[in-house]
Parts: sequence; C-alpha cells; structure tokens
Amino acid sequence: MIPRYLVDVALENLPVIEKDVIVIGAGIAGLFTAIKASATNEVLMITKKSLLDSNTRYAQGGIAAVISEDDSPDYHRQDTLIAGAGLCSNEAVDVLVHEGTNGVQDLVKMGTKFDQENGEFALTKEGAHSQRRILHANGDATGFEIVRALSVKAKENPQIEVWDDHFVIDLITDNVECIGALVQKPDGQRVYVRGKATILCSGGTGQLYRYTTNPEVATGDGIAMAYRAGAYIQDMEFVQFHPTSLCYPGAPRFLISEAVRGEGAILRNIRGERFMEKYHEQLELAPRDIVARAIVSEMEATRSTFVYIDVTHESADMVKHRFPNIYEYCLKYGLDLTTDWIPVAPAAHYMMGGVKTDLHGETNLARLFACGECSSTGVHGANRLASNSLSEAIVFGRRIVERINELEPITSDSTAPIIESMERSGPPMQAVVEKRLKLQKIMVRYAGLRRDGQGLNKGLEELKRQLPIFHSVLTKREEFEFANLLTCAMLTSQAALLREESRGAHYREDFPDRDDLVWRKHSVLHRENGVAEERIHHG
Repeated sequence: MIPRYLVDVALENLPVIEKDVIVIGAGIAGLFTAIKASATNEVLMITKKSLLDSNTRYAQGGIAAVISEDDSPDYHRQDTLIAGAGLCSNEAVDVLVHEGTNGVQDLVKMGTKFDQENGEFALTKEGAHSQRRILHANGDATGFEIVRALSVKAKENPQIEVWDDHFVIDLITDNVECIGALVQKPDGQRVYVRGKATILCSGGTGQLYRYTTNPEVATGDGIAMAYRAGAYIQDMEFVQFHPTSLCYPGAPRFLISEAVRGEGAILRNIRGERFMEKYHEQLELAPRDIVARAIVSEMEATRSTFVYIDVTHESADMVKHRFPNIYEYCLKYGLDLTTDWIPVAPAAHYMMGGVKTDLHGETNLARLFACGECSSTGVHGANRLASNSLSEAIVFGRRIVERINELEPITSDSTAPIIESMERSGPPMQAVVEKRLKLQKIMVRYAGLRRDGQGLNKGLEELKRQLPIFHSVLTKREEFEFANLLTCAMLTSQAALLREESRGAHYREDFPDRDDLVWRKHSVLHRENGVAEERIHHG
C-alpha cells in the first residue's frame, strides 16, 4: 500500500511559516488563483521550478469562451457534453460556459493581450466546437502570453510571496482538514507551512508516458500527495493523447496544435492517402480520441511510426501569420510548414481525471482545494473539448477564492499532527532515471491509447515491483517525483482495469463498446476506502 507520507519527519522540530493561502504550482490555475486571492489574503506560491515552467506555457490553441454574437452558452455546453461522452457533470459544465466570458475579461484586465481583428477579439474554431469561440494570442502562443502577463502581475504584488525551486513533499492534515504542507527548500532543509487554505495547482501527469507534449515538471505531484492525504481521486483512466505531436528524429514531441486542422490541414498516411473519412464524418476535426486512434491504425497498417499533417494547400502568408511559433519550430529541424508535409504521431497530452472537487474547487478534505489539470471538476468527462482547460482554470480559480474568503483562520494553538515514522532504510537501490524510463515504457505498452484487461493486469504487476521506493529514504526532487509518478501510474492502471467499456479517451480492445447502462459513472479511488463509484444523475 502507498504510505501516508513520503518521508519520516518530526514536524515539531521544523520551522513553521504562517500564510493565509498556500498555492502549489504556477500555471494559469496557480497564478490566476493567487492573484485573485491576494486581494484579501497573504499568499505563498510554491513552484518546483519557476513561474514560467508549466503546461500552460506550452498551450498553443487558445482559451474557449462565449464571445461572438453567433455563439451562446447553450452551444458551448452542448459541444462540451458531446465531447465528454456522457461523463460530464451538467452542473460543472453550466458553471464553465456561463462564467468563462467573465474569466477572459479578468485575464485582459490582468494584462493578457489576445489577438484582435478590426478591433474585436479574433476567434478561431477547433475540433468538436460548433462555433468560433477560441481566443488566441500571438497566433499560436496563447499559453505563453497568459503566463507572461500573470507572472508580471504576481511578481509585482506585495501580497504574493513566490518560492521558486521549492518542492512540496506532502500535505499536512489534522483529522479531515488540510492545515498546510511540508516543503523542501533548494538547500535540502525542510519547513512546515501552515495556512487556512491550500490550493493544488500542480498540473497533470504527462510524464507517465515516454512520448508526451508535457514539460519535465508534469509528474502528477498534486494528485499523488492529495491521494496520500485521503482525498478522493476521480476518473484517472481518462488520459487524452494529442493526435498530432511532431515525430521527427532529434526533435522533442512538440505539439502541432489542433487549430492547424481547424484552419484546414488534412492528415495523410505515409502513402500520401487522406484517411480520416474511413473513421469519422467530421474528418480531421473529429474528437481527439478518435483522431488519435485512427492515426495509430494507419501507422500499423502502413508499418510506419508516423503520419503526415498537410497544410501546404493553404496560403503561406496565412500559415506563417496564424502559426508563427509552430512554423519557426519546424523550420529549426528543416521542415517548412508551408511546403512540407509534417510527420506527426499521438503523444500523452492531458489528464481528464484528478482530485475530485465540488463546484467551488474544494475536495473532501476541508481547506484543501484543487484547480486546473490536477483537479477533476466534472467539466471534461471522458474527453476534454479543445481549449476548455484554460477556461476551467480561471472559472474555478475564481470560485475557489470566493469559498476561501468565507473560511475562518486555523486556530493557532492546534498542535502539530504526528507524522508516522516508517523507519525507512537508506536511499533507493537503483538510479531513479532508470526507474522512471521503465515506468514510462510500462504505461505506453499497457495503459496507452489502446488497452485490454490482460495487459493492464501485467502492467500493474510490473508497477508493484517498484513499490519498495516508498520504504527508501528520499531526499532529491527526482526521487519524490518518481514516487508521485508511480502513485499516479497505479491509479491510472487500476481505474482503466475497472472500467470494462470504451468511452472517450479510454479504449478497451476487450470491451470496445460504450455501456451507458453499467458504466455511466465515475470511478473514484481512495487510499483507505479503495474503490468507490459515483453514478451520474442527469436532470
């Protein structure tokens, strides 16, 4: 069993730092929520690298919100529910589609410069959206522009203190209440940070897979520490693989945005044949899971490791103007988006599941909140609609702050809870970098785009062989990250084994059909109570 804490430590011997609000992580969720909370609270933001290192930074496509007069919350709601394949929470989706527009206005007030045409926001369309509702910045650098603007705002705010290069090892709980976190400083010293509210904004789990569009920091830390602390973890089987990441020798798995297909790009197999009409009537703009599996089928049929994305029939000026970063990036590797077909393959992209929250971002542990990719609000269901992730972060970030402002401070006389000692024995035996690669290969093979019961059982057996890490003395960031990845890998594999159907991003070859009668429910995992299931009520 995964232990409650990653380290043995006596809290009473540690320095204690008191803040109103502790924000763990630095993407759009962390920055936006910290800025909002700072109006009435002293905020501490803790990030294991820096404010600019997060998945948000790499988000190209944009942010979805109802802006155009042709659009409406009802259209946005319908598109989100269709993509979510029957598993979205209606209430959470209603919150998203009605409050997203105000959230975008908040971002503009905080200094974000979205692209404009003729004095109005330039809107584009992406896969499975019925309307043009995607705002973007600098063509295809939306995430970077948002993080840039919010970082400037956070750094100049006297109410926000930022700790770069600090690692949050574990959440500290007292009964069923989260009262703070155990943090390791860059020099290895540890401190106990206490606060009336702790917000996990630690991003997703992309590093579970060898091929991912996510940065190195996406190791599922928030989900793993919440699980250890006793939070409910929901829908971990739903991992979105982006269909089109650059697949070229020597190049990282760089994202070729869905918006490229939105602007007319087509997919071809290595024989040059367009193939999406065999798989879905929406062709290249079908939901991501369908496009990703179609690509894998074509790769297998043609014995290739990639397919091509082709936008050469569009005007070169439009391509360079709309996708300046993708164009420049491909050019670095000798590929010209305007004249060449670009080799692409699916890669792990986004975790739909995470720490289960209510409509104000609160978990089952009082004072513990989750926002952004590490949370499971119910908005995304079994498959996230493109560009809904950035919207979700700001909409629920704002609601979290409303709830936090109602909280009483923690009573200062409560004694430090005891962290049980496991009497851990010395450092890990094998180099963590080897362990991490092995874990990623297991996940690609057995819990990737296509799964079956036999493979998932085999994968879980192999993952269990790594459990001795929890009995080792862990001191380095990469060791803690590996322990967190192992936790998330086991949760993802367990949830995938439980769900004996195919739905959204979860595809079981031994159960290829969707089964609403039995499986229209969330899978919920808890460290002590094991598996719980929650049926979806549709009003």
